[in-house]
Order: sequence, then structure tokens, then C-alpha cells
Amino acid sequence: MSGAPGYRVHPGGCLTGRLRVPGDKSISHRALILGAVAEGDTAIRGFLEGADCMATLRAFRAMGVAIEGPQAGRVTIRGVGLHGLCAPAGPLDLGNSGTSMRLLAGLLAGQPFPVVLTGDASLSRRPMRRVTDPLAAMGARVETAPDGTAPLRLAGGAALHGIDYPLPVASAQVKSSVLLAGLYAEGRTCITEPAPTRDHTERMLAGFGYPVEVDGPRVCLEGGGRLQGREIDVPADLSSAAFFLVGASIAEGSDLLLEHVGVNPTRAGVIEILRRMGADIEILNPRRAGGEPLADLRVRGAPLRGIRIPPELVPSAIDEFPALFVAAACAAGETVLTGAAELRVKESDRIQVMVDGLQALGGEARPTADGVVIRGGALHGGAVDGRGDHRIAMALAIAGLRTRAPVTISDVRNVETSFPGFVPAATGVGLRIEAIGD
Repeated sequence: MSGAPGYRVHPGGCLTGRLRVPGDKSISHRALILGAVAEGDTAIRGFLEGADCMATLRAFRAMGVAIEGPQAGRVTIRGVGLHGLCAPAGPLDLGNSGTSMRLLAGLLAGQPFPVVLTGDASLSRRPMRRVTDPLAAMGARVETAPDGTAPLRLAGGAALHGIDYPLPVASAQVKSSVLLAGLYAEGRTCITEPAPTRDHTERMLAGFGYPVEVDGPRVCLEGGGRLQGREIDVPADLSSAAFFLVGASIAEGSDLLLEHVGVNPTRAGVIEILRRMGADIEILNPRRAGGEPLADLRVRGAPLRGIRIPPELVPSAIDEFPALFVAAACAAGETVLTGAAELRVKESDRIQVMVDGLQALGGEARPTADGVVIRGGALHGGAVDGRGDHRIAMALAIAGLRTRAPVTISDVRNVETSFPGFVPAATGVGLRIEAIGD
């Protein structure tokens, strides 16, 4: 391990008890962004204090927004209004956060000042033209690196106009970026999705008092409105809960209650896919907070079977596939995923990296251009590489519940981006995991 942070997971065991995973990353980002440009204060509870959301928070502080916290998941934002941001003293470093870069590109496209958005080596390899192309069509003056990646340079002072944009690929980040630019555009901005994606931005805009029209796959808003500060209760992140949904499903004797989890239907594909595989998941005490549906999820160990994953469920489970690949490796028969090419341009190539990881543990998996084929069977343990991708590292850790020997995972530092405290949380419900290295 050469002193680098890693995990060692000892085989066996099951997951029991109660757990509230950290706050939803997508909602935490959006609460910061809209709260910063709202009028008045916005008070957030359940804010995710991970590296990605902290990158967004620091960016707004650099643009003159007063923000108190985070402290125990509480943040107070003194909103400056849509036209109150100030030019930062230098480039905004967004670390590993693709959400920060894509959403801020939209919000900052209509500002009067220039700004440069940068990130770490991983983020600087991720495609950004999918965002910059529609922003340019709105009149933004924005440049990428020659290969269409960060840094992004926004010249500022552009007069934006609304567009009617059919999304070429289902992407909530691109949709949200265009909608945020639409706040500053003259006229009407509309986006039509080829498949449903998470709708947190639309819900939250409405919650801040900004009129949004949603008609099936089409979302529209008019520029020139105002946002009003509010209180936001961030639900626990379903993407983080997914590792424990899978872990409890594959480990015989498990009985785990995941509390206060966001179950937005545009995000809940992982629950539907696991249920189709035979998982025993109950949705208890359904309720709403700030326009978002949430519930407690009880999951018990159950024999899983391989399935052909319906393509229409892919967009609503796109971030949960590393965990779902582990479920497939522990299921009877074959699981086939298609229509998920988006996985190749996440923090890592999640198709290839998960195939490599499962093969290293003795699993049978092969990649395809837009998906994977996994045949369930015994896993023997071994050494795997997290490749700096938080979801890869956590998924491979959960696999240790079903391996015959320990699993050692390297390059796990970025787990803090979405799940600070993952090791003690996992240990507390029965995963035999320890942090190793520095």
C-alpha cells in the first residue's frame, strides 16, 4: 500500500441494526447554489460535509457569499440575490466534483465577471462540451481545453438568451446547468430529456419560489425571476445507502434499517433493480421534506438472481451501478446491462474498473461498449484498486461480505467526497472493515 490510504475487509458477517447515511450529495450541492443567489437566508439541515460539496461551498465564499458552518450538518447561507456575486480573486478549484463544475458553469455563464473553473487530474479528464455547447448556444462565451475538458474559462458579460434544447444524452447535470443559465437569460429556456433524470433542480427551484413548468420530459422556465431563501432538510443519500442495500441483500442473516433516505422516483432505480433480482426491501414510513420524498428502508438478506436490466431504469440508477455490479457477482445466473455508456466517463471508467475489480476477486465479468455481463459465483478475495473513485472503493469493500479471503483496496482517499465516516458507519452495522495506510 506504500503508506497510501486503503481498506482491508475481512470476509463474512452480515449487516444489522440502524443506520443513517450522510446527506444527499446532489441536493446538498443544489441547496448551496440556489441559496447563494437567493434573497435572504437559507438554512440547511443534513448537509453533506464531503469534499465535493465543500468545493461548491468554498467557491461561493470566494465569490463573496457569507456562509456559516457546516457544523453537524447545519449550514446558513446569506443569499446575495441573482446579481450579487463578486468576481473571485483567482480560479475556482472544484477538486474532484463534476457536479460543481457543470452546474457552476451554467450559473456563472450569465455573470458580468470572468471566471476560470479548474479541478484535479480526474475531473480534468471528464467531458465538459456536453455543458459548454448548449451554454454557447445561449450566448455564453466559454472555452474548454482543446480536448473538451477543464479548465473552463467563462469570459463574463455575455447577454444570454433562452433556447429550446433537446438533450442528446440523459444527464441531470447538463439539464441543471442549462436551467441555471436560463435564470439569467432573456426569454424562455426549455430542455427536453430523452429519458427521465433526477429532478432535484426543478423541485428546488420551485421550493425557492421560482416558477418552473414540467410537462413530461420537458422542463421550461423564464429568465429574470427571483429566488427567496428558505429552510431545507436534506435527506440521506440513496446513492450512499445503495452500498448497504446491496450488502444486506447479499449477506445471509442481514436485517438493516436505513433511515431518512431520499426516494425521489428519478433516483430510485437501484431499489427497483434489486427487487427484480429478488432483494427483500421494504419502504417504510414514506413522507416528504422540502418537496423531496423520503422513507426508511428495511433490507434483509435474500437469494438474488441475475436479470437483464431494463434500459429504462439505467438513468435512475446510473451512480449506483458499481454497487449493483457486486450484487450481480453474488447472484445466481447472469446479469446483463446495456445502455450505460455514461459509466465510462464518470470519476473513472466504472465499467472497466469494476470488471477489473471483480475479476481480481475471482468473479466472472466482461465489459461491453455500453454495459457489462456478469455471471454470479464465488468470490475468493484479493487486492483491488479503487482507482481514486469513491463509488468503486465502497462497492468493492461491500463485496467482502461474500468473499472467502480478505479484500484489500487501494486508492480510497476520494471516499470522503461523498461518504465521510464510511469506515465507522460500516463497522457499526457489521462490515468487518478497517482503514490501513496513512
